[in-house]
Amino acid sequence: MTRKIGFLIFPDFQLLDVAGPLGAFEIAGRYMPGAYSLKVMAAEPGMVASSAAAGMGAEALDEDLDTLVISGGIGASQASKAPATKAYIQRVGAKARRTASVCSGAYLLAEAGLLDGKRATTHWARSAELQKRYPKVRVEADRIFVRDGAIWTSAGITAGIDLSLALIAQDLGEDVARKTAQTLVVYHRRPGGQSQFSALIEMGGLGGRFAGLLDWMREHLDQPLTVDQLADRAAMSPRHFARAFAAETGMTPAKAVERLRLETARERVEASSDPIDRVAETVGFGDPERMRRAFLRAFGQPPQALRRAARA
Repeated sequence: MTRKIGFLIFPDFQLLDVAGPLGAFEIAGRYMPGAYSLKVMAAEPGMVASSAAAGMGAEALDEDLDTLVISGGIGASQASKAPATKAYIQRVGAKARRTASVCSGAYLLAEAGLLDGKRATTHWARSAELQKRYPKVRVEADRIFVRDGAIWTSAGITAGIDLSLALIAQDLGEDVARKTAQTLVVYHRRPGGQSQFSALIEMGGLGGRFAGLLDWMREHLDQPLTVDQLADRAAMSPRHFARAFAAETGMTPAKAVERLRLETARERVEASSDPIDRVAETVGFGDPERMRRAFLRAFGQPPQALRRAARA
């Protein structure tokens, strides 16, 4: 069976939002010839200029699609207001097997009403605006990609490749998705629940004063990681360490430990089949109930719900 994948672009679209997914599906088709028929489309067919000035040729809109993939870009907001485009997305979204967006392409889905009451994501820099403009959408600001039923949304730019690999795995199996990732020379494959930005980066863990300590903390989450222990590791008094750490990272040592544990635990909950109590033990929460309460505070859902959503 050949699946027709349509890529919707518009003036000032983000070139990589289309080129990345388009390349992924094209390469997957090499491993399973005839699996996909690919089509780049626009409301006004012809050469469409991206925000990088380079253009891409587009055909007329096609409603007979297996999957619609909507690009993002600085032109997304204006494109979402075009009545014809909005009506087209509504019609295709009602009958296509899947509808997806990359980055700010989520604005077009939201404007068409396809995200009402659904979980969705977009580029982290646009998530607050998306939530404010479309309050019915349940925005998950830092996810790589989110699937809610037949609707898929992804974070910025290269996350469109992660989303495409997940779609390819759904269609053709993990083996083809893995080979596609290897050909693209990308990681196979980041789970959708992985954060767009690492807690280590947020806390200055790449080159800050406590970079080495933060790396060590993440590698030893099963240990108590008390202030005294961390201060000793940093060769500082506990009081001086606590003040200096908060000034450098913007959070207390205890909060930093919890952030690292939550990030690691969520990745393992969503991407592995390890028992929840085992995950809680290996990342240092110890008690599964303690981890559950931390998940509810941070993500609004318990670990089991996030695992079910990731596997749905």
